[in-house]
Amino acid sequence: MFIGRYYHTLEEKGRLSLPKEFRQKAKKWVVTRGLDGGLFLMRASDFQANLEKFAKRTFTKKDNRDFVRLMAHDAKEIIPDKLGRVKLPAYLTELAGLKKQVVVVGSYNYIEIWDQARYHKYLEKLEKQAEEISERLEDD
Repeated sequence: MFIGRYYHTLEEKGRLSLPKEFRQKAKKWVVTRGLDGGLFLMRASDFQANLEKFAKRTFTKKDNRDFVRLMAHDAKEIIPDKLGRVKLPAYLTELAGLKKQVVVVGSYNYIEIWDQARYHKYLEKLEKQAEEISERLEDD
């Protein structure tokens, strides 16, 4: 389980130190484009399992093909170094608008990496809608 919010600095070479609580949970990761403005970072096994679910859906549906494309085409397998740093591909840091100050957040079964200013702007908007969002959620 990944929870919490951690503030880090993106190094010049695109390296990012993963929070100690997160880095101990996997040796191999996959980073890819996220939704809403950040990046997704998942254990490689979780990434594969998630894409397998979509791969089982019919390939004749354009939305299925497009979503797999979005997740797989930009994905990159990464392995942290001895200090727990990962090298984020330049194309993904540019896509997410990552600058020097970033936020690494746990989203239960995956991690999100956001530019700090973009994250707080999104979060501010989200917090104003929290009650409305909770009302729209369905019980199982």
